[in-house]
Amino acid sequence: MEGRRSFISFFAFLSLLLLLVACAPDREEVTSEQDTSSDGTAEKPEELTIWANDEEKQLAAIEKIAADYEEQEGIKVNVVPKSMLDQVQELSLAGPEGNGPDLFFQPHDQIGNIVAQGLAEPLDLSEEALSGYTDVAVEAVSYKYDGETAIYGVPAVLETYGIFYNKDIVSDAPETIDDLKTILKEHTNPSKDEYGFLMKPNDLYFAYPFFKNFGGYIFGGETGEFDTTDIGLNNEGSVEGGKLFQSFFGSEKIPPGTTTDVVDGLFTAGKVGAVINGPWSIAGYKEALGDSLGFAPFPKINGETGKTLVGVKSWMVSYYSENKNWAQDLALFMTNEENLQYYFETAGELPTNTNALESIEDPIYNVFAEQVKYGVPMPSTPQMSQVWEPMNNALQFIAEGEDVQAVLDEAVNQIKTKIQSSGASQ
Repeated sequence: MEGRRSFISFFAFLSLLLLLVACAPDREEVTSEQDTSSDGTAEKPEELTIWANDEEKQLAAIEKIAADYEEQEGIKVNVVPKSMLDQVQELSLAGPEGNGPDLFFQPHDQIGNIVAQGLAEPLDLSEEALSGYTDVAVEAVSYKYDGETAIYGVPAVLETYGIFYNKDIVSDAPETIDDLKTILKEHTNPSKDEYGFLMKPNDLYFAYPFFKNFGGYIFGGETGEFDTTDIGLNNEGSVEGGKLFQSFFGSEKIPPGTTTDVVDGLFTAGKVGAVINGPWSIAGYKEALGDSLGFAPFPKINGETGKTLVGVKSWMVSYYSENKNWAQDLALFMTNEENLQYYFETAGELPTNTNALESIEDPIYNVFAEQVKYGVPMPSTPQMSQVWEPMNNALQFIAEGEDVQAVLDEAVNQIKTKIQSSGASQ
């Protein structure tokens, strides 16, 4: 669940960070200009420092790519292992003291918080440079701040989710949500802990297609330019999707108390036909099920492929870096086709480079790459941290059979109150 946690585990911590937004550094008091030569171009530094996520395979891939850049440019690249969960807080302390990195690595849903704290530099990327990345990746790292929309990260990794299934139980991959419901009905025997389909109820991340495909939405506006006063999680479409979601739970269906451990444990034990999960689960599922493991896009809901949430991890240039141009150059090098192909082969994370993504031959990863095309970037605005808890609680109540409209109305009221109380209202 490493990737999944990368995007979601921040949110309890974010509530505290939002209090720091008003205390973002005064940029006029910080020396951030780069050394430049007489012709105005950035002089080549002796070294650059990057903070890379400390997961073993990811780190190994980045160290190899950084060494290649060092050989090509003659710039020493210091790769410092540091969990993504710790980087933002540490940068806010180390950056002003001149001890921070030139590049750091973050999921895109943190961009709003990072920009509000004044920790990242907007990037100057040409259309040609951006053309190599998938549209959803570029969309995800775009953010509007102080009236200006800019790119705040060089996208490196894509994540979304779909349906894993056990071919020994489910002969054909579910193409529609009705297919999934049929699988649940035909292969469920609670007395033997056997289920056709299983999912954790209280998780908006995985449940989002039930709402989005009927016209529900989290915030109005466009990606990176959200109207956080416009919350569409209790509109007519969301209520319809909530009722569909509710129909999967209850007696002889999915138990409302199902947890992540139960889902993974029963699926890897060969007792579940299908589950929802992301690429971070592939290794464990393959080890348990071998050739019996299959993967399919999120089933069609309301006539369209499920619109899953997409996460994008990107390299961000520190506002405090004295070598911003070269830091950006390094980020572009690390995310070119060749290097992202190597990163995928080593770390097993989907590349944002279009050519690298399309060249994937592994059938499971290949379907993930296809699912990304139907995905929706998670909102990157800081107010998103106030959405998860009320909506996850609401989904639990819905799974337990409570009135969908009333539950969603209450959840949206809570979200609005939490946004206002946090001081992060737009």
